[in-house]
Amino acid sequence: MRAIVGLWRWRHNPLRRGTDLLEAWVALAALALIVVAVPVTGVIATQLTRDTLLASVREQREARHAVVGTVLRKVSAPPLDSDPETSSARDSHSRVLARWTGPDGADRQGVVAADLRTPHPGDHFKLWTDERGRVVGRPLDTATATTHAVLAGFGAATAGAALIEGTRRIVLWRMVRGRYARWDRAWDRAGPDWGRTGTGS
Repeated sequence: MRAIVGLWRWRHNPLRRGTDLLEAWVALAALALIVVAVPVTGVIATQLTRDTLLASVREQREARHAVVGTVLRKVSAPPLDSDPETSSARDSHSRVLARWTGPDGADRQGVVAADLRTPHPGDHFKLWTDERGRVVGRPLDTATATTHAVLAGFGAATAGAALIEGTRRIVLWRMVRGRYARWDRAWDRAGPDWGRTGTGS
């Protein structure tokens, strides 16, 4: 809005310098880019990121398999975060020695994190494995992928706005420096006697 007001104010002003009008045009161009280009950048970044993440979701769903693990015994281990006020949801998982059958039909066992508060031998829980029955992380779900894509789009839009505003400020800074340099040259031409009566006569 200030850019539009600036253009209107300098339109027919007799005190207007060329740089004043240029500053107003730069501000208006920056405003137009922020209003138009930044949202478009955000939408494109969101869509591209979402497509990539959804492809990853499909790949993970094909490569990872949910199997049922059976607790053999609990494994005592220190919590992942010793501070109770900052402990994460992962700290509620128990480490257990478990047995499971992989997608290839082979029986396997090992120490894994089970989503059980008080595991007892014989308890069942879900875990994810690859084709060979090795434990892997839970596959990414669609909702999480969409959330990450929206955050990426917001980050891209914010970065675009910051880049435009930073460029505007640099251009303005260079214009002001040029203006000061011209003033200095004008003062140098006026000489040290510019205020004395009869100077130049």
